[in-house]
Amino acid sequence: MFNKILIANRGEIACRVIATAKKMGIATVAVYSDADKEARHVQLADEAVRLGPPPSRESYLLGDAIIAAAQVTGAQAIHPGYGFLSENEDFARKVEEAGLVFIGPKHYSIAAMGDKIASKKLANEAKVSTIPGHNEPIQSPEEAVGIAQKIGYPVMIKASAGGGGKGLRVAFNDKECFEGFTSCRNEARNSFGDDRVFMEKFVQEPRHIEIQVLGDSHGNVIYLNERECSIQRRHQKVIEEAPSPFISDATRKAMGEQAVALAKAVKYQSAGTVEFVVGKDQDFYFLEMNTRLQVEHPVTECITGLDLVELMIRVAAGEQLPLTQADVKREGWAIECRINAEDPFRNFLPSTGRLVRFAPPAQSMWQANTADRFGVRVDTGVLDGGEIPMFYDSMIAKLIVHGKDRNDAIAKMREALNGFVIRGVQSNIPFQAALLAHPKFVTGEFNTGFIAEHYGQGFRAEDVPHDDPDFLVALAAFVRRKSRERAAGISGQLPGYGVKVGHDYRVITLDGQGGQHTYSAVHVDEVTGQLGAAVVTVGDKRYAIQSPSRLNDICISGTCNDRPFTAQIERGTARNPLALVVQHNGTRIEAMVVSPRMAELHALMPFKAPADMSRFVLSPMPGLLVQVAVQPGQKVQAGERVAVIEAMKMENVLFAAADGVVAKVLASQGESLVVDQPIVEFEQ
Repeated sequence: MFNKILIANRGEIACRVIATAKKMGIATVAVYSDADKEARHVQLADEAVRLGPPPSRESYLLGDAIIAAAQVTGAQAIHPGYGFLSENEDFARKVEEAGLVFIGPKHYSIAAMGDKIASKKLANEAKVSTIPGHNEPIQSPEEAVGIAQKIGYPVMIKASAGGGGKGLRVAFNDKECFEGFTSCRNEARNSFGDDRVFMEKFVQEPRHIEIQVLGDSHGNVIYLNERECSIQRRHQKVIEEAPSPFISDATRKAMGEQAVALAKAVKYQSAGTVEFVVGKDQDFYFLEMNTRLQVEHPVTECITGLDLVELMIRVAAGEQLPLTQADVKREGWAIECRINAEDPFRNFLPSTGRLVRFAPPAQSMWQANTADRFGVRVDTGVLDGGEIPMFYDSMIAKLIVHGKDRNDAIAKMREALNGFVIRGVQSNIPFQAALLAHPKFVTGEFNTGFIAEHYGQGFRAEDVPHDDPDFLVALAAFVRRKSRERAAGISGQLPGYGVKVGHDYRVITLDGQGGQHTYSAVHVDEVTGQLGAAVVTVGDKRYAIQSPSRLNDICISGTCNDRPFTAQIERGTARNPLALVVQHNGTRIEAMVVSPRMAELHALMPFKAPADMSRFVLSPMPGLLVQVAVQPGQKVQAGERVAVIEAMKMENVLFAAADGVVAKVLASQGESLVVDQPIVEFEQ
């Protein structure tokens, strides 16, 4: 067994590998860019080596520098994690040539399976069902359009070296195909250094189901059941679960056996994933093979009780797999939500900056410890006060739950999301809450088009309806009452001028357009002899609330009418310091809890509308301005490209919303932008 390994990655996955290495008594070496010098994975490792500046091409993609770091520190093996160099054939080969061990498949397996064009040909030879398409690299957008017309729309344009949703587009017509090919190839070149692009038929209403395989150097290969990964946005997975609520035992077995046959054909060693697209009749087709550990591997660890990272390390050290196919378990139900730094209410645009508050829900399951199950686990690479840089992907954390069955897992996940506190950057937690509450998700009736179908016009606050909105009002009144009680108890108040607690309140909920709704019958009574308890009446509804949480806690928990709850409450907003912001089950309200007289006065206050910025093109996210496509005096039509911003490895194109003439260009190519920074101004 190894004495020391180097992790050629960053963030959550680097921390994940370190956890297992420590359990096994193996010393670890981290590598980092200048953006990550204070990162969590650097702090957890026994040693750390600087690679270079923040851009990944100048740091985490420098294979020779990583190998040199391993040699200098005495590491015997390198774990690549996922992304970056994890599926780079040349890097794996160079690691072996340097006398080190690559904790992953052999370079020839990566060559055969990591290249999507080659893997599809090999799958055909192995008699694995494949999707119709064009398996040779496409040279131009014009050629792409011609091929798409022959295959028949819709088509999927894919980078041969792509992964994680990068270098992938779906086109439904010639225009989308032409533009999608260009963006796909640019993303592939920038992210992977390989701009080869191919095309295949897009199977409509598909399920995305993948089989986890594991092989050793002694010819043994097994499959560890499946993961359902159909909940995707822009071809990036959002929620994963194991097992799938869709496939039968017979389909599971058939898919598993095909995955094993494919892995054996390339003499696969280590953990890998064979991905399938599955039709509504459970007919399935080979999609691709990921020759690495997957982001969603924790759900497989939950239902099987296996530490996949440990098995990868043991296989790399030459050990045989410690189990056979008959030993593989499938217990309970696991769900993983990817918590990303993005604003779901602004079309999921990236959100970077400092994590002013980062407080995950309480954990009862831990990385590298498969003994603790049926609970909550958080895999993350960040710390409270840390930075979310714009140079890498948007993932903040992975939230994993393990339940007795699917309904139990969904309930655990919803409660865990309620207790996940993230401030300083926006996150997709409200969107995750909406997905988990959607009736079609609850019944398992979904496919990869689920998000596009139900949230095709974007995600809005109205898309997260609360099953009892008055509970949020009652919670706001409860917190306000408790704060008044504390203020009334402060000594030294002048007689007749002290803080009065009161029982009757008005709760005014506010929206961003100046609208408001007043709850005129809100009554709060203290429960005698019971700390942190009160009965709140909202109209004709009664809420007996008890909470031991402190008033300054963002996350509060307790019971309401004897049912447990977890919610988040903050005091004051930028526009209204008197408001309380209450969040529960993805729903957010901004409320003022005031006396009846104060409510009367507030109704007379004017609303100050925000400034009219309609003639400006604003940066919708922090990022790097890589192109300004217009110049002063130019006539621009609606839908015409104005600028391109790069953030978190994704290219984002800004288009003109209406016809106009450019008055000024306010930002320069290469400039780092902040949210809502003006880029272009149009004439009035």
